[in-house]
Amino acid sequence: MNTPQPLDRYALRGDIDAATGLTAEGFEQRVEAAWHACKVDRKLLKQLMQRSDAKGLRHFGLWLALLLASGGAAAWAWGTWWCVPAFAVYGLLYASSDHYAHELSHGTPFKTRWLNEIFLNLCGFMTLHEVHYWRWSHTRHHTHTLIVGRDPEIGVPRPPNLVAIVSDLFFLQSGFKQMRNILSHAAGRITPDGQHFIPLGERAKVIRASRVFVAIWLLVILACVATHSWLPALLVGLPRFYGGALALLLNLTQHAGMPEGVHDHRLNCRSFRAGPVISFLYANMNYHVEHHMFPMVPFHALPQLHEAIRTQCPPAYASLWACWREILPALLRQRRDAQFAVERPLPGTQAVQA
Repeated sequence: MNTPQPLDRYALRGDIDAATGLTAEGFEQRVEAAWHACKVDRKLLKQLMQRSDAKGLRHFGLWLALLLASGGAAAWAWGTWWCVPAFAVYGLLYASSDHYAHELSHGTPFKTRWLNEIFLNLCGFMTLHEVHYWRWSHTRHHTHTLIVGRDPEIGVPRPPNLVAIVSDLFFLQSGFKQMRNILSHAAGRITPDGQHFIPLGERAKVIRASRVFVAIWLLVILACVATHSWLPALLVGLPRFYGGALALLLNLTQHAGMPEGVHDHRLNCRSFRAGPVISFLYANMNYHVEHHMFPMVPFHALPQLHEAIRTQCPPAYASLWACWREILPALLRQRRDAQFAVERPLPGTQAVQA
């Protein structure tokens, strides 16, 4: 049977969509009708959607332990050349909070809600994603993936701005934009994008949380001044910038160069195979077709979901490098021809048994 795509009720919470006037239930029906969903046995899908505190703690706990260990090593080696490799590892782990905040915003890594909220707020702060704003923005991204004028998270608008993309290797373009948004929200002014998709009842939460962000930033600055050292900022805040190159290279594999305005995630998302290190840092988001098609399947079950629907999807790319061998020429061509998009072959679909 053709299983409908689950919509993220955790983020919608029954609100009315500003553009369509539909309730969350009506909006879900509209989305399910519009988007293609691969065939998955219902019992298997229900099993894959099970959340697990144990699996969430094993993954996020290990990440947090590695983050604290590398940060502690960097602080201990401060003033020597040994701090450079320590900060490199720390920045890489710190910037992976971008992928973790994304998964946590769906509410799927943990069965227990408060565990999810603790890690979401931690990772959200680390990657400069105010969590209330981010949930609504990301829900819109999932319901209108690469639909121009509706999706607020199109990473590479056409024609591509290559200077901006290169600057984001150090999170300069996106990071400063997010900081401006947070400062605006902290001052009580919801940004134009936010006014489009954040309900009136949620905006006070965005403002309060943004003020907490700004207060922590000020404390870090005061700590730097008091200690006459950059060390506090190198541990809190700046790692998202100096450690952000891999995060960008991974994020852009998701949709860069893909067709806009189509209602099939097999066409506007990429999935690629990855080794254990990339899979860990990326929270299995290399299975991005699968994630978009069934967003309520937790990160730890995405490899199994991939196996269940892979015969109904274009072949997964062999590696991160294989993705970029396609992305770079596509972006260069879109500079000359904004209508160009990567075309992926669609196989015939067939039911996959559990």
